[in-house]
Amino acid sequence: MEIDPWSSAQSTDYDAIVERFGLSRTEGLDLPEPTRLHRRGIVFAHRDLEGVLDAQRRREPFGVLTGLMPSGRMHLGHSMVIEQVRWFQHHGGDVTIAVADLESQATRGVGLREGRRIALEEYVANYAALGLDPERTQVYFQSSRPAVQRLGFQLGRRTNLSEFEAIYGFKGDTNLAHVQAPLVQAGDILHPQLDEHGGLRPIVVPVGVDQDPHLRLTRGLASKSNWFNLKEAKSGGLTISLSVQDENAAALGVGPQGRLNKEQRHSVFASITAGLSNMGFSDIRPNPKHGTVDVPSATKRDQPAVRLMLLRLERSLGGMGLMAPSSTYHHFAVGLDGDKMSSSRPDSTIFLADELPQVAKKIKRAFSGGQPTVEEHRRLGGDPERDVPFQYMAYFFEEDDAVLAELAEAYRSGRLLAGEMKQACIDRAEAWLGDLAERRDETAHMVGEFLATDAR
Repeated sequence: MEIDPWSSAQSTDYDAIVERFGLSRTEGLDLPEPTRLHRRGIVFAHRDLEGVLDAQRRREPFGVLTGLMPSGRMHLGHSMVIEQVRWFQHHGGDVTIAVADLESQATRGVGLREGRRIALEEYVANYAALGLDPERTQVYFQSSRPAVQRLGFQLGRRTNLSEFEAIYGFKGDTNLAHVQAPLVQAGDILHPQLDEHGGLRPIVVPVGVDQDPHLRLTRGLASKSNWFNLKEAKSGGLTISLSVQDENAAALGVGPQGRLNKEQRHSVFASITAGLSNMGFSDIRPNPKHGTVDVPSATKRDQPAVRLMLLRLERSLGGMGLMAPSSTYHHFAVGLDGDKMSSSRPDSTIFLADELPQVAKKIKRAFSGGQPTVEEHRRLGGDPERDVPFQYMAYFFEEDDAVLAELAEAYRSGRLLAGEMKQACIDRAEAWLGDLAERRDETAHMVGEFLATDAR
């Protein structure tokens, strides 16, 4: 099984991916006004999304982060991410968008000036047309945000090449730009929690499953930097324990040669107890000597709020106080030839700026789930799960679940031919892309409004 952020060859065994990498299924989550991507299981898994949903329900701050590589053209697959970002934004999230111009320069040879042009003309222009709110969106460039690079360096000391080999499969001949890129991405993902960029709050990152290595690395780095650990106790409730490190030993009451500074240790535990009391807990069992606090009545649902309290305390004591990011995962958008959609294969990809006659030609050549002849198709029926035009309607163009189900049933029964399925897709694609082009013209003047102050 291969999960590689830079490869176009990826495993699509999503059940095995969930099992191997410890993802959680989205079924059973209480999602407000789920989009078609949620309803149809295209967004299929997550990590720690409950904390974001909890903030959403409480009307507390939370953020959404996504990014773009300014080296190509925006295609339909990219629009899936923006649809999810817009959904989070509609339900209260602020949006941060990273332009990976440093990574694009290092790994793809795109200069910073050209990267800026591509980002604005190919991506941000479409983000405006797709309905993002510029008042709650900040687009920045890696090259002009030192906090990202600084955080990447700070976190880099908490990992090593062995971990990179395990997560990414790096070898001795791996380009060092690829080794640096994940640390910069960790800075991208975590820096919106810094006080100067929005402050401590849950951050969710919607990605294709091929990007999970970056999330696993970043979550691990954030956890390693935390001063307080939080876990479910075997006997029930939650247990808080200290994570004593060289840089925080004095603040947590550990003096030279490991001697306990009782006054400082009790001060820390008094702060933890006060924070828990303010949250309504009364059965708080602190043990300063052992460095633990037990809260028997706390449940898993209390974890996000307790973790947030501990991170705030860590910051007050001088730590970074970084929350591990949440993430959601969607299926890969399939290319017209049945493989993964990729800008590097333009004939198999529909770009958002394609002319409509060109789009129609591409769909007519798309991989079909129909039978070789009309007679066989009428007798045996087609397979909508393998049919690319049907999949495009499911992923992008057909909002009505009932209409989509009717198309699938007619195709399976043989009543709807492969050519007719393609024409149905063409009709919807032309309407969707035509509407997007109109909105792109209407919102062209708004592109600059999406830029963060340090990106102007």
